[in-house]
Amino acid sequence: MSRIRTILAATDLSDPARQAVARAGLLAAEREAELELLHVAERGLLDDLRALLGQKSSTVTEKLLDDIRSAMQALADEVIPPTQATPAIHLTIGNVLVEIADRADALDASLLVVGAHGAGFVEQALLGSTAERLLRKTRHPLLVVRRPAAGPYRRVLVPVDFSAWSREALRLALEIAPQAEITVLHAYLVPFESKLRLAGVNEGEILQYRAEAQDKARHAMRRMLTALELDPEDVQRVVVHGDAAPSILLQAEKDQTDLIVMGKHGNSPLEELLLGSTTKHVLAESPMDVLTAYR
Repeated sequence: MSRIRTILAATDLSDPARQAVARAGLLAAEREAELELLHVAERGLLDDLRALLGQKSSTVTEKLLDDIRSAMQALADEVIPPTQATPAIHLTIGNVLVEIADRADALDASLLVVGAHGAGFVEQALLGSTAERLLRKTRHPLLVVRRPAAGPYRRVLVPVDFSAWSREALRLALEIAPQAEITVLHAYLVPFESKLRLAGVNEGEILQYRAEAQDKARHAMRRMLTALELDPEDVQRVVVHGDAAPSILLQAEKDQTDLIVMGKHGNSPLEELLLGSTTKHVLAESPMDVLTAYR
């Protein structure tokens, strides 16, 4: 049975949001999941409108909300073919981030889908520092869509650090894209490598440390895949030396990746308290769709 049962697509009705709704519809059809479209009318802007219009504000506000409902339905009709999932429409008033997170909780959403860029007051709500707050708020997997949904995901990159977060990311990747080519990537560094040079450790010894770290990572990757009941030969396994975020983006470009799936946090205790720095960097810089898994 599919773990993806309910998908919530938050839309501000901008062009990038159309891509997100189209992807959400496609995923809902593939996984036979329920789909809901959500639009949040910012309360502060409506309050400003009421203050400006005075007694006429109630009529104008109702007309505005009716127009938004109609636009949401038109968007669903335009980007989701009749053969795909028929979405529910939900319009609410409040703070964008709070309402998105609360609605995802109310639905117990298996997946939350947003566009990479928005219009007006939502533009800053889905990326940048506000997106980080959304990721911190929600306990649901979050898919940020950057590209048109031309079809199912075909090439998926899953960066791992062998933590519980990355194991969940791999499970989610297999659920979202069961027919895709999966690449599992681990980027490693020798601890205090630059300081070893300053301490007079010669380059040959450092290269030996690198080889040992690489071998250890390869064994750890095999153990992780086996523990998830995956044949290590069924996925492409890549272990590279370098900082995680640049290595992830470089590998994604090399593989012409459709989707990057990664944990919300990493193995560092500090990253349990903060949004993982690697996840934050990839989310901000990746030209591909990015899905963050919640453990």
